[in-house]
Amino acid sequence: MPRWEPNAAERLHDAALGLFTAQGYDQTTVAQIAAHAGLTERTFFNHFSSKREVLFGRTSEIQKRVLVREVRACPAGLRPIEMVVRALRATADEVLEDFRVPAAPRRTIIDATPELQEREEAKRAALTAATAEALRERGLDGETALLAAGAGLLIQQAAEQRWIQPGERRPLRDLITEALTSLRLVTEPE
Repeated sequence: MPRWEPNAAERLHDAALGLFTAQGYDQTTVAQIAAHAGLTERTFFNHFSSKREVLFGRTSEIQKRVLVREVRACPAGLRPIEMVVRALRATADEVLEDFRVPAAPRRTIIDATPELQEREEAKRAALTAATAEALRERGLDGETALLAAGAGLLIQQAAEQRWIQPGERRPLRDLITEALTSLRLVTEPE
């Protein structure tokens, strides 16, 4: 096998998703994932620390960087939730939209596996913390920053649930805007 394999991380991700869907997360081994991708276990571990990270590693850090960058770049005068939603829409465009096809099977696998649910919650907590820190850097108090960041991640979660539904074709950024509108109906007086 050559020393360098093109698109190895993507191939491993796709192989893992297919195997997790076909035989279940717990029944799938790293060796099976690597073999299915036509790669070695060593190559797998060059890209991912565990089989669980194959579902999270490709986007988590990039998503966090884009969120923080976009919150920092927001124009002055925006309300905190508007800064977060603006950053979430940019993240949807730049990072997440490319993952639309595998998003539904990924969600099914995560929902069926407590270990993955825990990892998904840890990912959300890390994104919330990073977003809140970026808001604090802009001068918001800690509580307001945390509430805006947490509400933003709930908005994204609601939008992603709609985004993965069969027949849904609108971009995630539009669904994030809709979810913000829904949240405003719940939280703001008429």
